[in-house]
Amino acid sequence: MHSIRLFILLGLFLSLLGCAGTLDENDETKGWSANQFYSAAKEAMSDSDYKGAIRYFELLEARYPFGRYAQQAQLESAYAYYKYEEPDSAIATLDRFIKMHPRHPNVDYAYYLKGLVNYNRGKTALDARLVSDATQRDPGAARKSFDDFSQLVNKFPASQYAKDSRQRMVYLRNLLASYEVHVADYYLRRKAYIASVNRAKYVIENYQRTPAMPDALVVMVKAYRALELEDLANDALRVFETNYPDHKELERLKR
Repeated sequence: MHSIRLFILLGLFLSLLGCAGTLDENDETKGWSANQFYSAAKEAMSDSDYKGAIRYFELLEARYPFGRYAQQAQLESAYAYYKYEEPDSAIATLDRFIKMHPRHPNVDYAYYLKGLVNYNRGKTALDARLVSDATQRDPGAARKSFDDFSQLVNKFPASQYAKDSRQRMVYLRNLLASYEVHVADYYLRRKAYIASVNRAKYVIENYQRTPAMPDALVVMVKAYRALELEDLANDALRVFETNYPDHKELERLKR
């Protein structure tokens, strides 16, 4: 019985070896140098064949893990994943690159690309059709993107990507503030007045000098009045009138 089992295992082993040999014979990349893999990947990228580029970059890294091309392949495969609309794979690859090569001359680009991946995450055709207003989408990716760009700006203030990152951070901050106002207004319309006040207050405390500020104050005045807290409503109204005397909602609130 033991000998039969051994014979079966030996047969399976030889069969696997045979399959491996067949795969090697059919592999057009057999014997390629690191430079050949890299060139093939770059050519695929130029042709927008991101799936092919990912394959070549990964084979390069697997066969030449310690060469100078391997680090660049890891970074560029993340971009290929991003273009191939696989954001999770792109982020995982970038996190691995940053952890393994924290002093790499292009590590600032890794932080920047992470920010871009999260910045564009969820902007699919379906998402754009269902929720055309970006301020009403789930802000999770926007917060991650803001954090990624913030890390880049703080760690590498002189980076060539810092200026664009700062501009995107302004947009994202405005977006997050507007999202909070949408939530505050949602609570207001559903008569959850305390929750509405709290979200409006969060905007006022954390997103000053954003376009959402006057809207947050409007929601706060309405919610305080609904709670019959006239003193607090009047305080919020005075702040609103002082800072936004020409706002279209002012006269309505005063009436």
